Amino acid sequence: MHDTPGCPVIPGWRLIISDAGRFWAFRTHLFPRVAVRAGAQSAVDADTFDEIQAVVAEQEETARTALVEEVTS
Repeated sequence: MHDTPGCPVIPGWRLIISDAGRFWAFRTHLFPRVAVRAGAQSAVDADTFDEIQAVVAEQEETARTALVEEVTS
């Protein structure tokens, strides 16, 4: 795996494209514990940039939901 100059960017995530062309995204700051317990993952992978964007968005939404539920409960 390698950082790719000119690679698309996802704010708050480090994006890497493997030698096989697979996308990996690593969150630059780990999710809070409550988000991790709810299933948010700080490292994800996908076949395309569009797919990795969608997976990252799912992780961020899982984390947001967990944090809101913790505050409101």
